Amino acid sequence: MRTRLRRRNRLRFATGLLFAASLSFLAGLADVVGFILAGDFVSFMSGNTTRLGIALATGDGAAILRLALVVAIFVVGNAFGALFMRWTHGSQPALLCLVGILALLPLLFAEASHGIPALVLAMGALNAALEEVDGQALGVTYVSGALSRFGRGLGRFLIGQQAKGWWVQIVPWAGMLTGALTGALLTHRWGALAVFAVAGTALALAIAGFLVPPSWRRVWLARKPFRRAPPEPRKPAS
Repeated sequence: MRTRLRRRNRLRFATGLLFAASLSFLAGLADVVGFILAGDFVSFMSGNTTRLGIALATGDGAAILRLALVVAIFVVGNAFGALFMRWTHGSQPALLCLVGILALLPLLFAEASHGIPALVLAMGALNAALEEVDGQALGVTYVSGALSRFGRGLGRFLIGQQAKGWWVQIVPWAGMLTGALTGALLTHRWGALAVFAVAGTALALAIAGFLVPPSWRRVWLARKPFRRAPPEPRKPAS
């Protein structure tokens, strides 16, 4: 029984890491497609914030408005993702279907770059799909924090301190790098049609998500959106 339980836990852990890497692959793919088409990042808000600071310093009004709007849409996307997960009782497949649909909206515009805000919204919402694996916090659309946690864990390991699971932080970075490379190759070859790859990846992950037991998918959410807070006990009438 214990051996079977350990095997099940290891399989759940490996599945979680694969899912995290796949989501980061999707984010890297979308980020590069959006950057090449519109000149702005759709998931890397650290880069957009830095560029916003430069625009503020130089007084570039158009860039200030555009970059501030991108950052705001990303924040709204995160909030919407959290709400959507609550409405769907923590369903990652449903969220990924939504991301896939949003990824296709740029094709409705004569100039695909005008529809990139839909991709920004999608990447913001994507963060609600996974928050942790085996207690290790993982980001799926940004990797600066992951690299920082990986580096600190490596340092502690080298001096003999116990740091459980620090190595998993490299997983989303590897996924994002692979996605970024794929996005660059596809966009240079297909142009705006590369958004089909973003949508197709999201929908493929949605289908794969249905094959994962819901109980496994729920443990990837740090805050369980499908659970309602218990009602407060009523005070006896005086």
